[in-house]
Amino acid sequence: MLVLLVGGIVANLGAALVVGPLGGRIPPGLVRRWCRWVVRAAGVRVRIDGGVPAGTGLLLVANHVSWLDIPLLAAVRPARMLAKAEIRAWPVAGWLTARGGALFVDRDRIRALPGTVARIAGALRAGEAVAVFPEGSTWCGRAQGRFRRAVFQAALDAGVPVQPVRLRYRLAGGPSTTTPAFVGEDSLLTSVWRVATARGLVAEVEVRQVLVPGSGTDRRALARAAEAATLPRESQAGVPGPRPAAPLTGAGEPLAGTREALTA
Repeated sequence: MLVLLVGGIVANLGAALVVGPLGGRIPPGLVRRWCRWVVRAAGVRVRIDGGVPAGTGLLLVANHVSWLDIPLLAAVRPARMLAKAEIRAWPVAGWLTARGGALFVDRDRIRALPGTVARIAGALRAGEAVAVFPEGSTWCGRAQGRFRRAVFQAALDAGVPVQPVRLRYRLAGGPSTTTPAFVGEDSLLTSVWRVATARGLVAEVEVRQVLVPGSGTDRRALARAAEAATLPRESQAGVPGPRPAAPLTGAGEPLAGTREALTA
């Protein structure tokens, strides 16, 4: 029975990759409900605090913990994902990601980065939302990495706001948990199995205050402000916001190592 459940979760996750960016052709409310259901099908309760406007260009950024993050962001607003170029060659997942309208980045070719930024800016100018995990890799959930700056240049070039989102996984009535984390040597199926067999998992999605860059804002300041906005509330004491914040101290080392993420 669990094998069928895991297979169903993987199939629904693939469908979410395709459906997520199609909010312009499918009613956005339906897309959001579908993606929320994908997470609930894995046995994870979902709590979403806040929302974002539809129909305008928006750079959606979040801390990155799990493969569950992708449908959770789409449950906030359907968006095009920024994915690493290697995914194109993956069986099934590569095709699904491309069909879902993903924007690909080749992280081994620095010279290709300006072209990627230009494509993201073009999508933002067209009124689309683009979802990015600026850490570039998944973390355990009890610590997070520094936000890379390049994608924030696209928001500045397109003149659109940045919407930070804080993702957290915990046990019902208890503390944060690393169970959903997709890190280390985990395969996707191993991670899905661990989530499917867990009990009482809750995904909390907190939409933080939007960042509207000023005329003098640069990508470094914007990245730091977005990073600060996705920290736990107790870690934000004294951190300015929602305008670009001062440099933050490190968030600490991951408890379970890091893994190259599905999205860069």
